[in-house]
Amino acid sequence: MRWNVYLFIIPLNELGTNYIERNAFILQFHIRRKDRYSFNRKRNSLLSLPLPLLEKETAIMSAHLQWMVIRNNSSFLIKRNGQTYSTEPNNLKARNAFRFNGLIHRKTVGVEQAADGKGVVIILKKRAGHRKPAKAYEKITINKNSRTTLNRLRNIIRKNKYRKDLRMAALRRASAILKSQKPVVVKKKRSRATKSA
Repeated sequence: MRWNVYLFIIPLNELGTNYIERNAFILQFHIRRKDRYSFNRKRNSLLSLPLPLLEKETAIMSAHLQWMVIRNNSSFLIKRNGQTYSTEPNNLKARNAFRFNGLIHRKTVGVEQAADGKGVVIILKKRAGHRKPAKAYEKITINKNSRTTLNRLRNIIRKNKYRKDLRMAALRRASAILKSQKPVVVKKKRSRATKSA
């Protein structure tokens, strides 16, 4: 297979702070591929790979680098009472934290209430589907009793080798959803009989 390699030049004096933040994946690409770029001191420029190859390598951008970009700039952020929350899918605790973020990690777990209000829906982000977002998520609906639902959720996370640090958070979220679906029994207060004079 033959590649037609075309080099393009990026002047370093034009690389401001905003440019570096927007194109952080380019810098990471060069760090990972040290043998594929060269620095021209005379022109003060950086010789890079062709755009098709560069686009191919953007999928390997680390979760830490993505987190640096979106932690303070995201449409899902909500700030209330001095706290910052995040409402993106598969965030088990709605916290704006690297650990619970549902966008940057390749494998995430989400637990939501079923559409009919009975049972829970487990949402799994597959590692192999990062190039096809529409097919990257798998939904599993469980409409059983609490014990069976929690056991199935635990087994699914363990079988698919998902992150262990999210197991308890997923179980607690599922337990809270199932508890909220139970009918509320209103206890009637007994009225004391008045004594006749």
